[in-house]
Amino acid sequence: MSYPVPRYSGTTGEVSATLRRADQAPDLIYTSGNTVHYLGTAASTNGAFGLYRWEMGPTPSGPGPHFHKTISESFFVLSGTVRLYDGATWIEARPGDFLFVPEGGIHAFRNESGEPASMLLMFTPGAPREGYFEGLAELAERRQLTVEELAEFYLRHDNHWL
Repeated sequence: MSYPVPRYSGTTGEVSATLRRADQAPDLIYTSGNTVHYLGTAASTNGAFGLYRWEMGPTPSGPGPHFHKTISESFFVLSGTVRLYDGATWIEARPGDFLFVPEGGIHAFRNESGEPASMLLMFTPGAPREGYFEGLAELAERRQLTVEELAEFYLRHDNHWL
């Protein structure tokens, strides 16, 4: 394994860091009460990764088994208990537990504990997942898409359901 090809060609470095404070309001609030914080988007990381803090309320929620063809996904549990699916087994994940899912890997997550839970989701390379998350929020409110429209939405966002 070697380092990737340099993405910065300067010789002196530059002031370019960004900070997001822990108490900043969430970027997205679902009607279920779940919230999403856009920590590092594909746009803000120049396509390197996407990092999101996903906060789930006590009501059971989370996607069923699926996979992505273009991105890997990683899960790091911050608080509570989150059920993570590794493609073969549902795992009761607790704070500090980490699951990496490569491209094509079947996975899912759910909070079924009856208590709030939170985790970090990371996608590599970065993809415009904000559009997917925001689209899900709109779908939850509209619920009027045809089967074809829904299939196109999922395909556009590289979500392949089992």
